[in-house]
Amino acid sequence: MLPSMPVTAPATAAETSADNPWPLHVLSQKLKMHIERAPAAWVEAQIIELNRRGNACYLTLRDTDAEISLSVTIWGSVLDQLAAPLQRGSRVVAQLKPDFWMKTGRLSMQSRDIRPVGLGDLLARIEILRQALAAEGLFAAERKRRLPLLPHRIGLVTGRDSDAKKDVLRNAALRWPAVEFEIREVAVQGATAVAQVTAALRELDADPAVDVIVIARGGGSLEDLLPFSHEDLIRAVAAAETPVVSAIGHEADRPLLDEVADLRASTPTDAAKRIVPDVAEELARVRQARDGLRRRVTHLVHTEQDRLASLRSRPVLVNPEGMVTLRADDVTRLRSRARTAAATSVARAEDTLAHLRAQVRALSPQKTLDRGYAVVQLDDGSVVRDPDQAPDGTDLRIRVAAGELHAEARRNRPQENSMKENAKS
Repeated sequence: MLPSMPVTAPATAAETSADNPWPLHVLSQKLKMHIERAPAAWVEAQIIELNRRGNACYLTLRDTDAEISLSVTIWGSVLDQLAAPLQRGSRVVAQLKPDFWMKTGRLSMQSRDIRPVGLGDLLARIEILRQALAAEGLFAAERKRRLPLLPHRIGLVTGRDSDAKKDVLRNAALRWPAVEFEIREVAVQGATAVAQVTAALRELDADPAVDVIVIARGGGSLEDLLPFSHEDLIRAVAAAETPVVSAIGHEADRPLLDEVADLRASTPTDAAKRIVPDVAEELARVRQARDGLRRRVTHLVHTEQDRLASLRSRPVLVNPEGMVTLRADDVTRLRSRARTAAATSVARAEDTLAHLRAQVRALSPQKTLDRGYAVVQLDDGSVVRDPDQAPDGTDLRIRVAAGELHAEARRNRPQENSMKENAKS
């Protein structure tokens, strides 16, 4: 039984004072009551220590992303129910509830249930995160940037004195000896890996002299490569302004960093080969290009020389005045033909005109008069065609070939009529 609090003791901690304090057991009692109201929580962590003493087991759990550890007590009967025994380094989820031991004032964590996290669970979580980030567009191809053709300074994030670091430096120097590196050695596995890799990435990204950043790590188990599938690191890579190359593990390893990086290299050695060109290959290409240009220029010069020779051999260039002479002869000949044609046309027109003039003259009244005919007209100029038009006494104008006569109309006499009849008969 816990001793009861005196009636005169303060009800709350804020009401205590140096003159009216709580007894120590009152504080312990209130802490226990407060802690016992806290609900149990499921947490995920990694076992770094495991000691079993009789039916009790004492574990030390460490956060997977931070340097935070917690001691946990669990009954051995709970561990005995597991299909496989737990070991140091195992990743687990455990249900924890705080417990306050009043006699010593010690706070401890009690575990009522614990379950190992298998590879299947880890892969399922990574796949869910992969789909969520892909839906945001972080893995889209249009977001990926092209690497510079020849980076002057390369940022390298890798483990301390790791084989991955040596592979990248050695192979890059063999391909392009003048390449420079800005190296950041960090933890590439464990609780601090995500924070250190992310910090190094941001530091190199802020350096304007760095043209490309390589994140390299050798092979390892799925648990060892988990930091490179962490959401914080993936988002940091997506936000980087400098192109990022992922060179994690081996060909079969596919952390989420490979999906968001601008270029995925299967190994650190492959990364070194893909970020810098091979100086020997580039020199060979320069020689090939120079030879190709020389051949093409030589061929072009020869072709143009042949064309010039062909043009110079043409008659128009061998005897350029021949074209003028030929055209002058054509002009002379055409001028002569034109003159002949014009003279002939004029002569024919003159003949036609003379013929028409003769026809007109032959058909003119004057010609008729010249042949002895006369034209009888009244004073008004009308031609007399019928005797009735000129009664007796009518003045007449008789026009003959050489001039005019004036006469007076007379009716025909009987003897004249008989003569006409006789003439008709």
